Amino acid sequence: MDQNLSGYKIFYEVANCGNISKAAKKLYISQPAISKSIVKLEDGLDTKLFHRNSRGVTLTEEGEVLFRYIRDAFENINSAETELKRMKEFNIGHILIGASTTMCRYELLPYLKRFMEQYPNIRVSICTQGSAQTLSLLEQRKVDIGLVAEPKTRKPEMRIVHSRQIHDVFVATPQYLDNLRAICGNDFNIFEEANLMLLEQNNMSRRHVDEYFKAMNIEPQQILEVSTMDLLIEFAKVGIGLSCVIRDFVKQELESGQLVEIPLELPIPTRNIGFVYNTGNTSKSLDAFLSVIG
Repeated sequence: MDQNLSGYKIFYEVANCGNISKAAKKLYISQPAISKSIVKLEDGLDTKLFHRNSRGVTLTEEGEVLFRYIRDAFENINSAETELKRMKEFNIGHILIGASTTMCRYELLPYLKRFMEQYPNIRVSICTQGSAQTLSLLEQRKVDIGLVAEPKTRKPEMRIVHSRQIHDVFVATPQYLDNLRAICGNDFNIFEEANLMLLEQNNMSRRHVDEYFKAMNIEPQQILEVSTMDLLIEFAKVGIGLSCVIRDFVKQELESGQLVEIPLELPIPTRNIGFVYNTGNTSKSLDAFLSVIG
């Protein structure tokens, strides 16, 4: 920006008042100083911004364009100042949490409920994406905290709290498995015959499962990729294949018999999920959230 903010402020007030003397009184600046600032701005932009006449000034076509942008900018500044004042007066804050839609549904909600009960004046926003993308946003300090699958390596400023172990399993409906047996007989390789439903390849959970396949020399023949684990669960429940999901997320379906877990020669290695935050973030709202999750 070649011009300074005070020059644009003077332009804004003159355009609003339509008169240099009125703008001078409002800004407590002399009329010559106002006129000099306008001329400097016009010279800097190489554009005439006002028509001058005996009754005052009016905006040129170019001036109208500049005024629309300047007006929006100063309105945004005023809104920001008002919001900051409101936050200070009423102890209002804001926290931005990153998590996948599945993590939000099955893991985040109980913590969120407790947090909002204890801190009703802190506004909460949720940014939904996969764990890898959430970690990237944390590194850039674009979210305050994330609920993610723990990466194998992380930067030293990334701190993990309230971590717990999870188990990836394969599930299907009893009917789907009965249909496979009817077609293939009782002795068949499920990873060769079943329609296997997995998350997309750029997903951290998918990479974990792919490493298991490689270690076990498993080469699935029919793979259907979907974007979220919620979809994997729903697709498994309607009986169109075998889904790899987190066991805790289908606990009710397994207990009711709607889904069954596929026994494996060796289980998929466990991994952890947890809340991750950037230690460089000094937000009071983040401190409040950390106090709630323990």
